[in-house]
Amino acid sequence: MKIIFKPIGVIHTEATHVPRHWSVSEVEGDLVIDPQYQEGLRDIQVGEYIVVIFHFHQSRPFMDRHLIQKPPHSDEWRGVFSTCSPIRPNPIGLSIFQVLGVDGNIIHVKGLDTFDGTPILDLKPYVEVVKKDHDS
Repeated sequence: MKIIFKPIGVIHTEATHVPRHWSVSEVEGDLVIDPQYQEGLRDIQVGEYIVVIFHFHQSRPFMDRHLIQKPPHSDEWRGVFSTCSPIRPNPIGLSIFQVLGVDGNIIHVKGLDTFDGTPILDLKPYVEVVKKDHDS
């Protein structure tokens, strides 16, 4: 089976260095969405967070030796699926960005951990998990 994705947009930033993870990033930039999808952006609001699924377009090709990796700032070797490494069997990334503004087909965001030119595959709403008390 072959799966083919068509990007819906691209990430733009002037930053030359981005943090390795969105949770520690203050980097700002723009999600430039193809105008044909603009109507789908109409309920995205300033201040909320959105999930951005993207392609690690600058990642090195995955090889079997990448199944076990040592994350930065760690002495422990871990399986690739328990890391945020961009070197993966399918180079798909997921980040959560804060919406600073929406202008037509452009979403201004904060929290970038992606490089300029990163292809966007999809956007989804960020939904916080609310744990229910099972003793009630």
